[in-house]
Amino acid sequence: MKKCFLVLLCASASALAQTADDTANVIAQEREVLAAQRQRVLDAFEVRSQDCWQKFAVNNCISQARRIRRADMAPIRQAELALNEQERQWRTQQRNERVQNKQGEGAVKP
Repeated sequence: MKKCFLVLLCASASALAQTADDTANVIAQEREVLAAQRQRVLDAFEVRSQDCWQKFAVNNCISQARRIRRADMAPIRQAELALNEQERQWRTQQRNERVQNKQGEGAVKP
């Protein structure tokens, strides 16, 4: 999971140097990757929790399955937070460019 997080961070850094359309596409692709990883973790949790019902110590087993789920979700959540930050910066940059363009148009017209 940590390897996936590092790969996503590298992809995020390379996305900063791309054009606006490319950045939006990269962010959408990264969100899809994170959603797929999240779904795999949740599916694994469901399998583990279903297996717990076959054991005598159900509560302990389910608690262990939850601990594993939280540990597996932590890097995904960190990657999502980094991606959200990247998207906020990109949107702010786009907004600032639009404002500057409007101000430039207003200064040209008397």
